[in-house]
Amino acid sequence: MTNVPPHAKAKKRGLNKLSGLRSVLVSSRRWWLTRVWGMDIHPTAQLSMSAKFDRTFPIGVHVGERSFVAFEARILTHDRTRGLYSHTRIGRNCFIGGRSLIMPGVEIGDNCVVGAGSVVTKSVPPRSIVAGNPARIIRSDIEVGPYGRFLDADQTESDLVRQGIA
Repeated sequence: MTNVPPHAKAKKRGLNKLSGLRSVLVSSRRWWLTRVWGMDIHPTAQLSMSAKFDRTFPIGVHVGERSFVAFEARILTHDRTRGLYSHTRIGRNCFIGGRSLIMPGVEIGDNCVVGAGSVVTKSVPPRSIVAGNPARIIRSDIEVGPYGRFLDADQTESDLVRQGIA
């Protein structure tokens, strides 16, 4: 077996090889959303290029530092049927799973993880994992790092590299 560092990273494959280009595109998109549309998206927040942010009431979008909004997630700030225009907030160190939907007026606390495909209709307390439709708390008092990454994720990735899986 070759000498593997304590926290070996998986080899970049597929589109991950273009991470430098992706970084430039995401930075440009964040600039567009904040400067042109007036959204409050922290400079360290990461966004999927397919994530959707409500432009009917754009000043109501707030995304905290070191949070990640995954592919095709939607952050809503208005509801025309009720005449509602509301601020929707995502805290620091959060992960918003792919194809999830955050409804208007919802506040997601710091250090939270929203499961893929979830419909979040109520505010989420800090340090929680929510999932489902409607989203419910499935775990509380969790510990995550930047971008909602679990603290043991580096070790798990290293183990997979050592096994030759990643």
